[in-house]
Amino acid sequence: EEIPSEEMEEPVELEEIEEEDEAEEESVEDQIARLQEESAEYLDGWQRARAEFANYKKRIEREREDARERITGEVITRYLGIVDDLERALNEPIEDEDIEKWVEGVELIYQKFIAILENEGVEPIEPENVPFDPNFHEAVTFEDDDDYDGGYVIDFTQRGYKMGDRVLRPALVRVAK
Repeated sequence: EEIPSEEMEEPVELEEIEEEDEAEEESVEDQIARLQEESAEYLDGWQRARAEFANYKKRIEREREDARERITGEVITRYLGIVDDLERALNEPIEDEDIEKWVEGVELIYQKFIAILENEGVEPIEPENVPFDPNFHEAVTFEDDDDYDGGYVIDFTQRGYKMGDRVLRPALVRVAK
């Protein structure tokens, strides 16, 4: 059937309009299918990336823990000789005439220990007759002392240590008022 129209130059048949609508519907369905496929691909890629990142984090944490254990083992191994020396000194029977030799032996063990610390870059914090510095010192007491200016360290009760610029342990000190 033809649809009469004054404005139309050629008559359009109803069947042609229905065919055009069907072609447009197929095109929209194809687009939906294509978009669903793309969406599934993106989701799969995102899930894979997320799993890879989680595995990466776990691997890095394992590697960090392994490195920490390895470094700790290396450091402790350096001190095992000192433990052996101390065990020998403590297991040796001490008689009055041998006490000086025993003290000398303990002194040698101490010197060995200090040498290992120095080789590791550990330095004692000089705590006497210097201005009190809360970055390096922890005040135990504040005392009147005529030999020292106020705010200067008089003495220490526990030595502090640093490695480079990092304070490992502050010195416990007595400070002049």
